[in-house]
Amino acid sequence: MPNVFITDLVLRDGHQSLIATRMRTEHMLPMCAKLDSIGFWSLESWGGATFDACVRFLKEDPWERLAKLRKALPNTPLQMLLRGQNLLGYRHYADDVVRAFVQKSADNGVDVFRIFDAMNDLRNMRVSIEAVKKAGKHAQGAIAYTTSPVHDIPHFVALAQGFAELGCDTIAIKDMAGLLTPTVAYDLVKAIRAATGLPVHNHSHATSGLASMAHLKAIEAGATVIDTCISAFSEGSSHPTTESMVAALANTEYDTGIRLADLEEIAAYFRDVRKLYRQYESSFTGVDPRVLISQVPGGMISNLSNQLKEQGSLGRMDEVLAEIPRVREDLGYPPLVTPTSQIVGSQAVINVLTGGRYKSITNEVKLYLQGRYGQAPGPIDQTVRELAIGDQQIIQCRPADLIPDEMEKLRGEIEGVAKSEEDVLTYAMFPELGQTFLQERNANTLTPEVLLPISERDNNSATRFAADEFHITLHGETYHIRLTGSGHGSQTQRPYYVSVDGVTEEVFVETLNEIEVSGESNGNAKTKPSGKTSSDRPRPTHSGHVTTAMPGNIVDVLIVTGQKVKAGDPVLVIEAMKMENEIQASISGTIINLFVAKGDAVTPDQVLLEIQPE
Repeated sequence: MPNVFITDLVLRDGHQSLIATRMRTEHMLPMCAKLDSIGFWSLESWGGATFDACVRFLKEDPWERLAKLRKALPNTPLQMLLRGQNLLGYRHYADDVVRAFVQKSADNGVDVFRIFDAMNDLRNMRVSIEAVKKAGKHAQGAIAYTTSPVHDIPHFVALAQGFAELGCDTIAIKDMAGLLTPTVAYDLVKAIRAATGLPVHNHSHATSGLASMAHLKAIEAGATVIDTCISAFSEGSSHPTTESMVAALANTEYDTGIRLADLEEIAAYFRDVRKLYRQYESSFTGVDPRVLISQVPGGMISNLSNQLKEQGSLGRMDEVLAEIPRVREDLGYPPLVTPTSQIVGSQAVINVLTGGRYKSITNEVKLYLQGRYGQAPGPIDQTVRELAIGDQQIIQCRPADLIPDEMEKLRGEIEGVAKSEEDVLTYAMFPELGQTFLQERNANTLTPEVLLPISERDNNSATRFAADEFHITLHGETYHIRLTGSGHGSQTQRPYYVSVDGVTEEVFVETLNEIEVSGESNGNAKTKPSGKTSSDRPRPTHSGHVTTAMPGNIVDVLIVTGQKVKAGDPVLVIEAMKMENEIQASISGTIINLFVAKGDAVTPDQVLLEIQPE
């Protein structure tokens, strides 16, 4: 029996880290028999972003994927990543939803549940851990590792002891950003083992270049399982290479028992598979030690870069990277992992682009400051809290205690569309997206994203068209773009407003060169209107004109024409950069014109509503 075991991540975190979670089940199954023969402690193959990607992009039933993998891998435990009370969605769910989801996951093939919470709040993990144990499966409590003045070894050991008290079978150190140094890895594993006696599983991304060394020191301190990924999908923002770690431990007291030669066929197969997904390749495939200072993982840097570029502000990235640690400190040092990474990162971008810290505050930050995501690890800046939520009551209880049972309500909402309890749970994770997916599945009209062929297009003699709706691939992510309008600018620079995966953004186009486009249209190209654009609304000219600081979509209208408002009252809710922001009345008076409706795309140069002063 080996002293050290390996969990391979090629079926989940490897492709999630490097090709945007796009690997299809059909490209996993041919190599499953070989994977199953290796003797891995487990294969991480479900959870994380895979559920979302299956429904949103691949048009695969994620439950069907799990069942197929279970059948194809009869001898190896299947492992999933579960976000505690968030499950695989982006909000807290009622306890009955959590219990149902865990049970169905177990029924369909999950053996090992790695459970974490973005706040490291044990209260948010208790019900899912209890559900796993009730299902007779392996519960692994995961520490979201980070560094800050409040995150030290005693802090993490206390969390590990809490996992032990809840009945967890193993403890995982989940180093999602590659911050774990070899020395700390040794000390932390040693301390957890001494305090709990439970096996420790080490998980560390290779982003900073420290992960392999951290693995070795964790093993020397008593860790019994490490996470690695087959070489075709390893390193960079992914994980240490399976073959390399097997070779490093061979013929030592930590020998994994895995033959290096047996991994060759697997690596060769997935190298060819990866070529099929070149359109989703991440640009963060190498070592990026910036994470050690900013604590911003490679995937988050890519997202921030994209947000800033689409707003013509890419040159302000350094300001945003400097602002992120300040926002994180203000919010009590949450680990930067889903969803807190998006909460902190988006607020930092808004602080920089709006010309003032917390001039505009996202609804998610407000919910966070109310305690609706759980207990912050450290003290929260009271000035920021008062600015965001005033004297609103802070939640002291477990946030899910305030959520009534949901399953019956969900069943009723999706009745006639859902064919199983699994379908109801898909709808629960992503109501609008899930319902559309189930309807298309029932109608046999599911169409996955197209994998681009390796070919060159000859445009020399082709008719030339100007596209107003298309796909664009950037930093390994593919986005659906639709032109919604353009603004006024100079002769050489002009703002354009585009919808990016349904989110409205502003980009500035600067003319550097012009060419003459010849050729006649065949008359078949037609453009149909797609909602209001900038030309449909007046430009702001006085203080009663209410505008938005950032491009976005209207998700709620809080007022009606004729209503009296006071300066600072919320009048609209806009979604920008995947976060919701309230737009406030600029002056006191009466609403005399409303130029937007729910669902409209809006931009900063438009009047959204007009207030007649008192």
